[in-house]
Amino acid sequence: MKKLYLLILASMFLYTCENPTSSESSENTSWVFVANEGNYGASNGTVSMIDDQGNLYETESLGDVVQAVEVYEDKLIVLVNNSHMMKIFDITDEGLSMPGIEVSTENSSPREMVIVNDKVYFTNWNSQDVKIFNLFNYTFETSISINGLPEDIEYDGEYLWVTVPHSDFYFSTGNMVHKIDIATNAIVESIEVGSGPQQIAFDNGEVFISRTFYDESFNTFHGATKIGAETTILNYGAGTACGGSILKHQNSVFRSFEGGISPMNEDLTLDSDNKIGDYEQSLVYHVEEINGNIWFGLTNYSDYNQIKVIDSNGEEIASYDAGLLPGDFTFWQK
Repeated sequence: MKKLYLLILASMFLYTCENPTSSESSENTSWVFVANEGNYGASNGTVSMIDDQGNLYETESLGDVVQAVEVYEDKLIVLVNNSHMMKIFDITDEGLSMPGIEVSTENSSPREMVIVNDKVYFTNWNSQDVKIFNLFNYTFETSISINGLPEDIEYDGEYLWVTVPHSDFYFSTGNMVHKIDIATNAIVESIEVGSGPQQIAFDNGEVFISRTFYDESFNTFHGATKIGAETTILNYGAGTACGGSILKHQNSVFRSFEGGISPMNEDLTLDSDNKIGDYEQSLVYHVEEINGNIWFGLTNYSDYNQIKVIDSNGEEIASYDAGLLPGDFTFWQK
């Protein structure tokens, strides 16, 4: 889970951590964008970008907690949590066109987003809702009230799915996932999935949910839930070295585990014998798949902030210095 409390150029160019490949020798056709959250209250969140030659660039500060990034056509959408805003940038093969457009979310504390049919659906803690922003006319259409603090939001091709890890304040425990019909903007089903639902993945018509929750002494527990013909809930217990990430990779669902990702068995237990990746679990902040490779955001919440890329065999194929707290990834192809 992204940790809120641990927890943006007047030119067309970004700041680089190394010398870029000359555009005369090679035309860039893709970018990986990384949301570097920064310190809560410090307004030092940034976005890193990695081109198809492996050059990394970083923006100046964009605001207080750069929470999430998503690509929509040739635009980058950025949610800045504690600055309560959405930023929209044009993407070119040279980078981001600055300064971009800034949209206030009215003190909503935006968290995560998904883009469907030219609309941004994003979760909000302060306003406890899912807001809908139209990317055609740049207006807010409506909001969907959520009982609790909504976090992840994903689209299965028909419905939105929203996790609620906290019932009313940070470290309180929620246990619901809501299913939303985008045709009516209404919750059509609310499902109890066990304590602390975090992230969502889909596989063969089933919904998989990672869970992280705490006891009264703030000891950390982990679990997983599967929603199919029936709901299966499994708690892994205290001390299990998991994180909040869950993802689809090579036709299987994987869970962050012991510094890598492990495939989940049918009963939601973890297949540690086929784990991919082997980093220090306490450093693992976020994991995603991009084009068949696994991208890790690693941080010690201070002076160690790295992006590691490994292939399906667990071989490290790239390593980058990131901004502070690399917590979300998205990909653009020309």
